[in-house]
Amino acid sequence: MRLSVLTRVERNARRVTEIVSVLSRYGLADWLAGLNYEWLQGRLVSYNGERLGKLTHEARIRLALTELGTTFIKLGQIISTRADIVGPELAEELGQLRSNTPPDPPETVRGMIVSELGKPVEVLFAEFDDHPLASASIGQVHRARLASNQEVVVKVQHTGIEQKIIEDLNITAGLAELLQKHVPRLRPYQPVATVREFRRVLLNELNFALERRNLEELAKNFAKDPGVHFPAVFPDLCSRRVLTMEKLNGISAENVEALHQAKVDLDELARRGANMYLEMIFRDGFYHADPHPGNLMMLPGGPPHPGALPLGGEGRVRGPVVAVLDCGMVGRIDDRLREEIEGLLLAVAQKDAREVADVVKRLGSVPPNLDHDALQADVSAFVDEYGSQSLRDFDLSGALNRMFEIIHQYQIVLPPACSMLLKTLVVLEGTSRGLNPSFSLAELIEPFEAKMTGRRFQPARWLAKLQRAYRDWDRLLEVVPRDLAEILRAIRSGSLTIRQEHPRLEAAINRLVLGILTAGLLLASAELWSRDALPVVAGISIPGLVGYLAALALGFKMLLTIRKERRGSGKS
Repeated sequence: MRLSVLTRVERNARRVTEIVSVLSRYGLADWLAGLNYEWLQGRLVSYNGERLGKLTHEARIRLALTELGTTFIKLGQIISTRADIVGPELAEELGQLRSNTPPDPPETVRGMIVSELGKPVEVLFAEFDDHPLASASIGQVHRARLASNQEVVVKVQHTGIEQKIIEDLNITAGLAELLQKHVPRLRPYQPVATVREFRRVLLNELNFALERRNLEELAKNFAKDPGVHFPAVFPDLCSRRVLTMEKLNGISAENVEALHQAKVDLDELARRGANMYLEMIFRDGFYHADPHPGNLMMLPGGPPHPGALPLGGEGRVRGPVVAVLDCGMVGRIDDRLREEIEGLLLAVAQKDAREVADVVKRLGSVPPNLDHDALQADVSAFVDEYGSQSLRDFDLSGALNRMFEIIHQYQIVLPPACSMLLKTLVVLEGTSRGLNPSFSLAELIEPFEAKMTGRRFQPARWLAKLQRAYRDWDRLLEVVPRDLAEILRAIRSGSLTIRQEHPRLEAAINRLVLGILTAGLLLASAELWSRDALPVVAGISIPGLVGYLAALALGFKMLLTIRKERRGSGKS
């Protein structure tokens, strides 16, 4: 065990104690829930008064992360995108995590703006409302007005939140290494890799300059689409901890009742929003990765896009305009991943079970003991179930969740970019069906199938592949002669050595030696007993009895070791 792991954990002993205490309290419900004592169940309550004994395992995890605060809420939100690792049920439960943090006092907020932008609030803004519109885990949002009379919102990071998150990240990384080393049943969840990815994502969210660039890139990609709008940013009033954006006046997609009262065509709104996401994914390879209803807003008929041709009279757009908020979490997919995802969707549509299984294995990290035949059988059943559904009735969320179950069952780990994309599609369909229960995302994906197929035969795509292949072969031809020359020199000088390692050879040899010792001790004890080796008590040879007991203890230890290793490798 590396000393740095213990150092990270011990340096923050109080916080570690708090984390372990909360997790232990929520974990107690697993075995106490079976005791039918009402008084005991009444004492097992969460921070918000819910009885733990009556909650599911997944709900307790969500409540524990909520009680531990900002960093762990964000960890849960990231884990919710990894249904391939934790399974669809836990991923869905953690997708409900939201954080409402008490706002910083006005003087603290103003001090943060001065330290970041270099000027007092009164100089930067004509008006600034000290009462925040909202306060989330990382920052809070204030209404303001510029000297040009432009209404804006100012997102200000909570004071001290970055240092607190970094401390929690160090603790989490240390605990993840300890868990991966000492708790075999958690190894399939890949705690170290998951926390490493979580650290990268969360540190990016702390940098508002990255969110500003995300907004600018997304706005540029949809500059000619009058039905989609991203808030304009004001670079001179932005920094790493302050983000100033255009204030949008519309109706949140969460407020379905208000949308009904405004007589908005909810089916059109759902279709426009879903098409926007499909364009982001399959056209641009850069997409907003958190499409829950609170991040989508309807702007009725405007504002008009600069440089865009108006579809309605007087520069207004026919139908609702979809606006996207909070672009801190985004996803990118490269050409290779996009081709594999497209291939997966096409294979499901064409009921090609073998190709579906092959794509899953190409996409993910496959365990060495994978049962290929069983995987093929489960994928065939999956394709038979969902491949026969009509496009209008196709349950894309159900299909993706079922695929996640299969991937999780066979301990195949998808790359983070892939799992985030599939999770985004699941959330997107859920959001769209919240607006229109009969909505079918698969029906909207159908036109993209022709584009997918056409893109596979484009000369530019084949040229790019040839260029990549040429670079790979060029590097190979450059390296191979040198390596072969070194191998030949080693053979001539007699210094060539070949090492072969078996990952479990040492454990197998240890068990073999232990078995031989146990058998030898048992035979020796039988010989001593039969010859009445002294001392003898009540006709029993004491040396023979001691030998028998020692052989029994060694045999029992060997059985426990074998059972423990089987549990660690996932065998029954």
